Amino acid sequence: MRAINNRFAGIINGTKQFSIPIFQRDYCWAREQCNDMWKAVLAASNGKTNSGYFLGSIVYVSTGEVGAAFQNWLVIDGQQRLTTLTLLLTALRDCIKETGWSGGDDSPNPDRIDAYFLKNLYEKGQRHYKLVLRRADNTTLQTLIDGGDISDLDNDASEYLLDAYNFFKQCLKEQNCDFDKVYRGIGRLDVVDVLLHRDTDDPQLIFESMNSTGMDLSQSDLVRNYLLMGIEESEQVRLYNRFWSKIESYFRTSRSAFDWFLRNYIALETKSTKQVRADRIYDAFKDFWKPDGIRSLDSLLEDMTKVARTYASFLGIASMKRPWLAEAMRNMRSLNTTQGLVIMRLYDYHEQGRLSQDEFVQAVELIESYLLRRAVLGLQTRGYWTIFARVAHEMASQVPFRSLKVALARLRDNYRFPTDDEFSRALEEHDLYNLHVCKHILDRLENAGQREPSPTHEYSIEHIMPQKIDNKPEWQEMLGDNWSRIHATWLHRLSNLTLTAYNSTYSNRPFHEKKDIEGGFRQSAVRLNEYIRDQSQWTEREMQERMQNLTKRGLEIWPYNSVDESHIQAADVRDLRKRAAQKSIKDLDVSDEVRMLLHSALEHIRGLGDIIEVIEHRSVCCYGPSFFVEILPMGT
Repeated sequence: MRAINNRFAGIINGTKQFSIPIFQRDYCWAREQCNDMWKAVLAASNGKTNSGYFLGSIVYVSTGEVGAAFQNWLVIDGQQRLTTLTLLLTALRDCIKETGWSGGDDSPNPDRIDAYFLKNLYEKGQRHYKLVLRRADNTTLQTLIDGGDISDLDNDASEYLLDAYNFFKQCLKEQNCDFDKVYRGIGRLDVVDVLLHRDTDDPQLIFESMNSTGMDLSQSDLVRNYLLMGIEESEQVRLYNRFWSKIESYFRTSRSAFDWFLRNYIALETKSTKQVRADRIYDAFKDFWKPDGIRSLDSLLEDMTKVARTYASFLGIASMKRPWLAEAMRNMRSLNTTQGLVIMRLYDYHEQGRLSQDEFVQAVELIESYLLRRAVLGLQTRGYWTIFARVAHEMASQVPFRSLKVALARLRDNYRFPTDDEFSRALEEHDLYNLHVCKHILDRLENAGQREPSPTHEYSIEHIMPQKIDNKPEWQEMLGDNWSRIHATWLHRLSNLTLTAYNSTYSNRPFHEKKDIEGGFRQSAVRLNEYIRDQSQWTEREMQERMQNLTKRGLEIWPYNSVDESHIQAADVRDLRKRAAQKSIKDLDVSDEVRMLLHSALEHIRGLGDIIEVIEHRSVCCYGPSFFVEILPMGT
């Protein structure tokens, strides 16, 4: 490796070309970073004659394409800075042309900028350009450099490139902008010029150690570079086009979702229940996958592409390949998105033919029921990712749906699956209006099982009995002497809530007006309002009756996880046997005398039936068919 301090102009000048490898991310500097570059250029221009302004590093390696007077370099680090300066110089050249400005002998002019910074004048084809980017970025940049019509690119133009170019043109067109000053500042920009030797330097290690300016690479950017950087360029292009570009397309609308996918994929492959920190995904991926000749990179990327499509469709940012699953998935996803591992496992079993369509839908609906019931009860959500990871890893390929139900049934205490009694009581008595799932509950009560669903996304939540009735004698008289207690008790309960498109019209009106006004309950097409429409008053009795109806329907929409107890016991025994195989009595730190006493006691216990012996830190736990014994030595 050769690293020297150099001027930017000294790097770019000459018959040479810098190419951005296929594995590098697209240009992504926004106006904030472009403005920083603009300030750096002006600061360099205002400095002393021989002083420079440090811009960062540019790391590159030879492609092996070398002519008598032409060299081609692959940029490992610094593409955002190279591209931004190229756009600034293109904008400077175009502003000079448009204004007809001319300066002195050392001043910039269009021909000089083209020859020094933008083009290799005597080369043809792609060699004609000093900087070659990736895909749409490259087409946009070359169109700008050639002075072509950007509108011809239609929807293929790179928005970031065009925005940066227009930003610099705007800066250059500002009153009193000195083109000489800008050109002088560019000439004084200093960079660390790092040339790697292909045979002796590891680009990936050097790339990781660089402290780049500008926008940090995402974890998925780092993983992509890790997988593709160390192989031949032709292989980079093939693997990128065949696999990685597809993965990127699934997460184009959400860079963070790409990182989440990688975190879940690592856990899926390693059967881990420990969630990797968001800033450690890249490190975890390197620990998970190392080239070892056992599994090819093609095989890895092919599997990642398949699972990425699954995960993106689960998040709702990629099209659903199975339309029969879309509604159930959407309902579940609106409650939580930490269950990605379970969904990816279910997809895999379905593709293997081990999980039917009906079972897949029921599985997703069961997860929705688990999440919704717990939300209504106000149970904790912290730790959901770990819980769902455990459930995913406990699922058995032979009976995936049954094993999912068993895994959910075995969750205990703070993560239990709420019973029908718990759920019914919470639906009837809890303040649902202030829960984030309130709209979800009303939406599902309205549309579950309906072939002609109501457009609930256009509706808002309406309190049938208004939130404020202190100055509403009609409501106080209807509710009776205990109106204050009834109002406080029932106001935010499910039975007093509904959906409407006329929320502002209803306001705090008396009940009979809410029914009979234009668009009132009597005319409402909302199914949730059918019971309300038929009532002559709205008192505690009507709210209790409606609550019973809604609770019954709620238990049908969000069913309990019914599992044969024998399947749960079999899973418990399986886990106990795994634990029992991990340690034996000889692992206990006790004296020979105590060990003999233990053996004697265990002989008697073993005679009581089929015993599973689990060695804990300082004790022996004996699990029998219908009893439990723990032997705790008190001496050594």
